[in-house]
Amino acid sequence: MKALSLVEPRHFEFVKREPPELRDEQVLVAPRYIGCCGTDLASYRGTMLLTNYPTILGHEVSGVVIAKGKYVPAYIRENMAVMLDPYQHCGRCPACRVGRVNTCQFNETMGVQREGGMTELVALHYSKVYASNILSLQELALVEPLGVGYHATNRGEVRETDTVLVLGCGAVGLGAIAASARKGATVIGLDIDDAKLEQAKLFGAKHTIHSARENPKAVVDELTNGEGISAAIEAAGLPETTHLAIELTAAVGRVVLIGWAKEEMSLPTPLIVRKELDVRGSRNSLHIFPAVIKMLEARERPFTSMISRVVTLDETPHAFVDWAAAPQQFSKIMVAL
Repeated sequence: MKALSLVEPRHFEFVKREPPELRDEQVLVAPRYIGCCGTDLASYRGTMLLTNYPTILGHEVSGVVIAKGKYVPAYIRENMAVMLDPYQHCGRCPACRVGRVNTCQFNETMGVQREGGMTELVALHYSKVYASNILSLQELALVEPLGVGYHATNRGEVRETDTVLVLGCGAVGLGAIAASARKGATVIGLDIDDAKLEQAKLFGAKHTIHSARENPKAVVDELTNGEGISAAIEAAGLPETTHLAIELTAAVGRVVLIGWAKEEMSLPTPLIVRKELDVRGSRNSLHIFPAVIKMLEARERPFTSMISRVVTLDETPHAFVDWAAAPQQFSKIMVAL
């Protein structure tokens, strides 16, 4: 079967693979859509330290069940449209032992530490597939990235009395905005891109801040009567937005960090201590895909507007060249198989 391999940074090759062997508790899925995110771009550029080369990219995967093993439950049927949980945990490390499998010490994610979905067939345990009779295959491919943002709102304990600031309105940030709005919070989106800020409004942001043209502190003070926000979700992975999140969060507030910073940074510890802030990391997602599917099925937000380009597998290498040259022009590239 045909697959697209990222042999080394900035170098794709089409390769042949033997079809996977189907085990008794596995399902065989034919991928149909693959969403591409910042992790894929970093792998392409060679800046993602967790990527094992050569690899087959693709962790935001939707597809169709082609076959199932003899011990797969009856609710999973052939020709069923599904999305794939791309994470694999060890079950033995400290995180796994307390049920936080999303941050397993030995986590292996499809398309990063192990081969992903840019191929004709994938075999995986039946517990790793989630179905919907309502969502399209494109919508199902959005569940995983939206789930990362949704999980961050759980880490931040977002509730209806909160004012939440989401810093960075890319795909993951939009997931945090939509989930925060769904929980009843007042949401503020912050970015330096007008198109992303307009999209943030569509996803539930009541207010937006263009941080290159406006003073974020002045705007937040005006919106909160000088109190500050109760929860900040940092989804840009930049030192300046991390510092801003800590600065703008009110006393005893929560700061959730999703973004992967490219370099080490200093933190304003006097602010963290004086305000007694909870600063929390948020990695992948935990038991969240059914909730995200339900959110998409409600059709309250134009989730497919995240998709900025759909390409074929053959067109994917050129699309990554364009993406690497002008990342600000893309929200979500999706590969159709």
